[in-house]
Amino acid sequence: MGVYAVTGSASGMGAASAAVLREAGHTVIGVDLRDADITADLGTADGRRAAVQEVLATCGGVLDGVAAVAGVGPAMKDAAAVASINYFGPVVLLEGLRPALARSAAGRAVVIGSNSATTVPVIDDTLVGLLLAGDEEAARERARATAGTLPAELRESSPGLSAYASSKFALARWVRRTAVAPEWAREGVLLNAIAPGAVITPLMLGSTGVTRDADVDAFPTPMPLGVFGRPEDIAYWVHQFLRPEARFTTGATLYVDGGTDAAMRPDAQPTAMTV
Repeated sequence: MGVYAVTGSASGMGAASAAVLREAGHTVIGVDLRDADITADLGTADGRRAAVQEVLATCGGVLDGVAAVAGVGPAMKDAAAVASINYFGPVVLLEGLRPALARSAAGRAVVIGSNSATTVPVIDDTLVGLLLAGDEEAARERARATAGTLPAELRESSPGLSAYASSKFALARWVRRTAVAPEWAREGVLLNAIAPGAVITPLMLGSTGVTRDADVDAFPTPMPLGVFGRPEDIAYWVHQFLRPEARFTTGATLYVDGGTDAAMRPDAQPTAMTV
């Protein structure tokens, strides 16, 4: 049995992922703002540093997997905080825990992105560039500035929408770039992402105003399967990516969104290589 760290373990997809891993007999180190083995704010540099140190101390320096699930939604008023939590939270944590994953016989890491990265047309390329460059201060300033340019209706309901979609887009890019770097790939540490769609969690309910019994066909984006997702639907794939047997997949983003991305962008993938 292995030892796994799960961020966002107190609720939603993080809680479901922690439960699946525990049911499989693994030891889970939960990280969250509350009700967790390790309480830490991944939206701050000090919180990330403390989380890394405490996870390493708890696991004895050897970790079999990390599920970076913690995140916030577009309804958060401070767009800067959205960028810090959703991008720098998982990135800094995973970079800090990579050596412990490399000491495992089969280190695995999975991050939770979002299909908003490809289905919400408010990606800020400048913000994405600042995030990938690791410039948190400039990224926070840009996120706040971009939030102010959103249409009035969006500023009221989803002030962090651009920061949310852009941070998830940057996170997917970071996974793809990082997974094939020698210090990850050649050390046997596999890194992948999951892009959920409309999953009934406290975050989604708070961000969209949707209720648990809402009409799925009235949702703003297409839902080909005719149902909303559940946290357990994401937890299943988190577990699969973290399994030792998942030995030949890295740098991938798996859409677990009921077909929304495929319905909205049917010809977006695959994209042919050009010379």
